[in-house]
Amino acid sequence: MLALNKNAPDSEEMPRNWRFWCIILSLAICMLLTAIEFTAVGTALPVIVQSLNGDEFVWVGSAYTLGSTALIPFCGGLAQIFGRRIVILAAVGLFCLGSVLCGVATSMNFLIGGRTVQGLGAGAITALIQIIIADLVPLKERGSFNGIMALAWGIGGGSGPVIGGSLAERGQWRWLFYLNLPIGGLAITVVTLFLRLKVPNEPLHEKWRRMDWIGNLIIVLSTTSVVIALTWAGIQFPWSSAKVLVPLILGLLGLAGFVLYEALVSEHPIVPISILGSRTAFSGYAQNFFNGVVIAALSYWLPVYFQACKSAGPTAAGVDGFGLSYTISPSSMLAGIIVQKTGRYRQPMWVGWTLMIVGSALLATLDENSSRSMCYGFQALIGVGMGIIYVTAYFPVLAPIPVSQSAPALAFFTFIRNFALIWGVTIGGTVLQNQLTTRLPPTFLAEFPGGTQIAFEVIPSIRDLPQPLKDEVRHAFAISLQVLWNVLAGISGLGLLFSLVMEHLPLHTSVDSHWGRDDAPNTQKVGSHSESIAP
Repeated sequence: MLALNKNAPDSEEMPRNWRFWCIILSLAICMLLTAIEFTAVGTALPVIVQSLNGDEFVWVGSAYTLGSTALIPFCGGLAQIFGRRIVILAAVGLFCLGSVLCGVATSMNFLIGGRTVQGLGAGAITALIQIIIADLVPLKERGSFNGIMALAWGIGGGSGPVIGGSLAERGQWRWLFYLNLPIGGLAITVVTLFLRLKVPNEPLHEKWRRMDWIGNLIIVLSTTSVVIALTWAGIQFPWSSAKVLVPLILGLLGLAGFVLYEALVSEHPIVPISILGSRTAFSGYAQNFFNGVVIAALSYWLPVYFQACKSAGPTAAGVDGFGLSYTISPSSMLAGIIVQKTGRYRQPMWVGWTLMIVGSALLATLDENSSRSMCYGFQALIGVGMGIIYVTAYFPVLAPIPVSQSAPALAFFTFIRNFALIWGVTIGGTVLQNQLTTRLPPTFLAEFPGGTQIAFEVIPSIRDLPQPLKDEVRHAFAISLQVLWNVLAGISGLGLLFSLVMEHLPLHTSVDSHWGRDDAPNTQKVGSHSESIAP
C-alpha cells in the first residue's frame, strides 16, 4: 500500500534551456494533432456518412470519445510504471494507426473501428501532455505553459473544421485522416530526439505487479456501458427503453464501484482516494466536467446552425466557428499568466463561468434570420469564458494534494474531461433530436428513417428544398438549437455554483524529485507546500 511520507522532499526545476523548449514544442505538436482531429470530423461528417452509405452518425463521434476516455487511467498507470516517454510515443503511434484505418475505411463499421483506435491514442496523448508538464514546471508557474498547450489546441481546433469541410467538399475526406500521418511523424521525431525523462529503475515484474488490473477493468467496462447507453439514447431507442436504462445504470453503478474499490481494496490504486479528499479538489473536477460538456456540445453542434440555418457549406461552417475557436487560445494564455503572476485562480474562474452563461443565453436569442456578426460576437463571449476555465480548472485539483500525486490526479482530470465530452455530444444530440422531431413538418420528417440523427440526415437536402418548406425547416432548426443553447447556459450555471465552494490555496513552487528531465541535478527544496508518496 502506498504510504504518505510528509518528509520526502521535492526537487527544484532545471534551467529552461533549448532542450526544455524543444520538449514543450513536442508536446504542443502532439496537442495540435489531437485538436485537429477532434474538431475536423464534425463538419465533414454528413459527406463521410453519405459516401459510406451509412447512418451511424453518432457512433463516429462516440467511438472516438469512448476510446479517448476509457483507457486514460490505465495510460496514467503505465506512465507511472514505465515512464512518460515510451507511453506518449506509443500513444502517437496508435493514433496514427487509427488514422490509417479511418482513411482506408470501406464501411461505417470499419470507420467506427478506426475512430476507436484513434481515440485510444488521443486520450493517452492528452493525459501524458499534462503529466509531463507537471513533471517539468511547478504548479505556481504552470499557467503560461497551460496557455501554450491551449494555444496549440486553439490553432488545431480552429483550423480543423475548415480543413475537414474543405476536403469533404472536394470529395477527399479520406485525406482528413491521412494528413495526421506527417504531423504524427513530426511529433514522434521531436519527442524521440528531445523528450528525455526519468524512468523508474526496478525489475519488470515489479512494474507489472504495481498495475491496478482490476480497477482498470472496472473503469473500462463501466465507461463502455455508459457510452453505449448515451449513444443509443433518444436516437435508436427512447430514454425510457431498457436498452438504454440498463447499460446506463450498470455503467454508473460500475463507476461508483470503481471509486469504492480504489478507496477500500486496491493495493496500488490508479486513482488514489486522497486526490478527491477536499472540497476544493472536488470543485475543480466538477468544473472540469461541466466545461467539457459545453465545449463538446458547442464544437459538435454549432456548425449545424450555420449549415442548416445559413445554408453554409462544410468549409464555410468551419470559418463561421472562428469566433469560438480563436478566442479560446488568447483567453487561456491571459488567464494562465494572471494565475502565474497572482497565484489566484478563483477570481478568473468566476469571470469565465459568468461569460459562458451570458454568451450561451445570448446565443439562444438567434434565429435563422439573425446576422452572422451577432453570432460571432456571442461565440466570442463563450470562447473567452471556456478558455479561462480550460486552463484554470486544474489548479483547484492540484493545489490541495502533494506534487507526487500530480500524475494520477491529472490522469483522472483528463478522464473526467473526456467523459464530459461524451455527455456534451449526447446531450446536444438528444435535445436537437427531440426538438426536431416535434418541429419539422411531419410530411418532410417521414422521408427520413428512424434510428438516425435527423440533423445530419436533413442538412444535405436543405439547399434544394422548395419554398416555403425550406424556410420552415430552417426555422425548425433555429428554434431547436435555441433550446440547446439554453441548456448549455444552465450547465454553465452549475459550473459557477460549484466554483463558489473553492478555497484559496497556495500553489506548489517545486516539482516531484522522482520525475522530470533525466539530466536534472539532485538538488532538493525542503519545506515547500507539498508532500510525496513513498512505497
